[in-house]
Amino acid sequence: MLLPITAYGHPILKKVAEEIDKDYPGLDQLIADMFETMYASDGIGLAAPQINRSIRLFIVDGTPYADKVPETADFKKIFINPYILSEKGSDVTLDEGCLSIPNIREDVTRKDEIIIEYFDENWELKEETYTGFPARVIQHEYDHLEGVLFVERISSLRKTLLRRKLHDISRGEVDVDYRMIFPTLKKSKLVKQ
Repeated sequence: MLLPITAYGHPILKKVAEEIDKDYPGLDQLIADMFETMYASDGIGLAAPQINRSIRLFIVDGTPYADKVPETADFKKIFINPYILSEKGSDVTLDEGCLSIPNIREDVTRKDEIIIEYFDENWELKEETYTGFPARVIQHEYDHLEGVLFVERISSLRKTLLRRKLHDISRGEVDVDYRMIFPTLKKSKLVKQ
């Protein structure tokens, strides 16, 4: 089932997400719905706060981009209760976008290596190291669990220049082809016909 994406300005995007346990109701279906929603929205990652759930869960799938970014060929994962243990290496600046902040892309600087601990979909505890583009994707999605959006990682000047666009997104004045939940509207809506 396709789920609506929470838009910039929605309070859930600013909360630190809660851990879940094995008995979280409907977890397998939620994960399946998140993948379906991510694919339909042309995303490479999706965090639970983006579908209006304040839980420590995100998914990634870089395999559709393997032609352009070979390091994503086997990069399809589910991260439950993840915690980044370290970020190290060089600072790398690349442009990022976000399904919750449509039609805006900005340069964001992140470390190019991380170590993350998480449970997979079988509730096996993992500790893994990621570098390059996969590390960036994980950091972006992980930020959602910490209540941080990528526009908070850009310069004050750039944020000031984006203020009007961000305000418009929060009011539902944005052109996208997926359903969104806007903080100032009572219902989710598909804003593109």
